[in-house]
Amino acid sequence: MARGWESKSVESQMADEGEGGQHHGKTREEIELERKRESLELSRRNVARDLATARTEAHRAALENALRFLDEELGKLR
Repeated sequence: MARGWESKSVESQMADEGEGGQHHGKTREEIELERKRESLELSRRNVARDLATARTEAHRAALENALRFLDEELGKLR
């Protein structure tokens, strides 16, 4: 039974590749851009959370720099 399910999965993947790299009407580049944005947003949330609990000035400064960098990168994607 598992074997039949696995071949259906492979067939589905092959069919997706045959659609010219599009997934739900999005190009490969759009999907990659969306994933990069999501990754940056997740990183930003984590850095902001860490910044809220940072105790030393050096750690706080490093996190603020990271936050600025992430904001700049997100700005480039918008």
